[in-house]
Amino acid sequence: MTATAIPAPRTGAAPAPKAGPDRLRALDGLRLLAALMVCGYHYGGRGGEVAKAWGTSPNKLFPEASTWLAYGPLGVQIFFVISGFVICMSAQGRTVRQFAASRVGRLYPAYWVAVVLVAVAVETVSPSDFLLNLTMVHQPLGAERVLGVDWTLWVELRFYVLFALCVILPGGGRRRTLMFCGVWTVAAVLADVADPSGKGFLSQALMPQYAPFFIGGVALYLVHRDHRDKLAWALALTGWLIGQHYAVAGLWHAPNPKFFSYRSSLVIIAIVTAGFALVALIALGKLGWARWKWLTVAGALTYPFYLVHEHLGWVVIEALHRRAGLSAPVTFALTVVFMLCLAWAIHRLVERPFGPRLRGLLS
Repeated sequence: MTATAIPAPRTGAAPAPKAGPDRLRALDGLRLLAALMVCGYHYGGRGGEVAKAWGTSPNKLFPEASTWLAYGPLGVQIFFVISGFVICMSAQGRTVRQFAASRVGRLYPAYWVAVVLVAVAVETVSPSDFLLNLTMVHQPLGAERVLGVDWTLWVELRFYVLFALCVILPGGGRRRTLMFCGVWTVAAVLADVADPSGKGFLSQALMPQYAPFFIGGVALYLVHRDHRDKLAWALALTGWLIGQHYAVAGLWHAPNPKFFSYRSSLVIIAIVTAGFALVALIALGKLGWARWKWLTVAGALTYPFYLVHEHLGWVVIEALHRRAGLSAPVTFALTVVFMLCLAWAIHRLVERPFGPRLRGLLS
């Protein structure tokens, strides 16, 4: 059976914006911005291993910027909203097998290369854990991670499975997608209440702390198809309201000098709100003026950049700052540029030739 995630807009509804390059370019630009937020956090908004690379705490090198770079983890939540939007869009007209093949072809080639590069450069895990990392399900099995950022991929995989089983497999459609979002919202809240530790099966499957962002993205794609879809608007609003709660709960703490930084709850809420609002503007076609072709390239570089920027970036920081003696701001900028160039190489040499082949092999 061919599964369509969303049918055509209802008769009399406002026409959906064209799914052309303008909208996609704006979405790609937002995706890169989210990746740069995470990168900024890993280079200058936290302590730990990055302090070893710099030779001192980043808040001493970037006393003003580090305060704002500490909000970088919120780029992940924005990623999840974008993912909900894109997955709902990409599921149109696909069977479960085709959907799975498209996801495997999209995620794994660059991921395998990133795992190999980081393992060779950093040598952080045992051979057994390295091999298990290649599956992308190593985290729940207790293996040490090669990539620090790959925990988000395990979150993404669970979302894909839920969407495939609950929306695509039964045949798709607007009503089923709305029902999926509504039931997942309630079930995730109940799972959180029943299992506050987050280690139980329901919490692991329903992901209460991340579900609102995916749900918000899916709902906003429904809005993209029909601007006057009140139920979709309500679900997107609910996703934002619950999502900001989990974002604050995860990143806010009382002022304490023992922590690297202090994040304002109001700023956290503002950033989450901005992420939802920007995706909503894209859904409504309000960012069609963003026609720059480089945004498409930026979108293509985002995923490999996200994979390699952390650990390999720390290697470059140490080489440029501590060994070559470059200033901290220059090192920061050059490291970002170098990681973008590496991402471009992975995209051109790995993703473009091997992604379609893997997808075709599986589908």
